[in-house]
Amino acid sequence: MLPRRTALDIVNIHASCVAAGSRGILILGASGQGKSDLALRLIDRGARLVADDRCDIWFDRGRLWCRPPAKLAGKMEVRGIGIVDQPFVAPVPLALAVRLSERPERMPPANQSETVAGHALPALLLAGFEASAPIKVLMALDRLGMAS
Repeated sequence: MLPRRTALDIVNIHASCVAAGSRGILILGASGQGKSDLALRLIDRGARLVADDRCDIWFDRGRLWCRPPAKLAGKMEVRGIGIVDQPFVAPVPLALAVRLSERPERMPPANQSETVAGHALPALLLAGFEASAPIKVLMALDRLGMAS
């Protein structure tokens, strides 16, 4: 059991998060870039929802953690359908940040990272609406040795 966090410890960011096994995947990008869509496709491949649209992030015991804000727990926006109830899991330790981009580099530099709540997190830059996006995310976790 994690200690109870205070509001001063938590950073609330615009992002979505799913858990693949016991590892959190934080999905970052501008509105309309496909954060919820990618999360939904990862859920279809066996991941579980952590948070959609807003994420509470904090650093504890040497790692970043994520949970949904209480009012949004178990809620997910599915474009064309609306807000749906979805089983969720929280909190989860974050293993990977996925930054959505319209045109990611074909051959990105090794060991990319994203600064989240003041701490580095391994990162992947990809186009969220590509059919292969969920597979690429899971491959990145595997490559990091963090798939579970």
